[in-house]
Amino acid sequence: MEKLCRIRELQRAVNQFETALERLHGICLNEGMALCSLSKAGRLSCGELGEVLGLTPSNTSKVLRSVEEKGYVSRELGTRDKRQMYFSLTEKGRRLLGSINCEEIETPELLKTLFGE
Repeated sequence: MEKLCRIRELQRAVNQFETALERLHGICLNEGMALCSLSKAGRLSCGELGEVLGLTPSNTSKVLRSVEEKGYVSRELGTRDKRQMYFSLTEKGRRLLGSINCEEIETPELLKTLFGE
């Protein structure tokens, strides 16, 4: 039972961080993690991104649709398989990532201890 209660505390702390991220930068945590993952990988398919993020295909599609509508991500057809779509950051997405300073985001104490702050 103790672990369950600690996980709930952790979930609340992550939710608080996400609220602050949305308020400052207009993206939710999944969107931010998607942008970060695309920044590191360069280009990923929806399935590859879902694996990296640990999201269901449905949730991955929703996240990609949202960041694409905001202009942070672009899609392109695969060169070998025209049914395959690949996603990458746009210049606007790179600028957004570059502007995010996690020091400005109110971080709950529980998360600070996890990151050694």
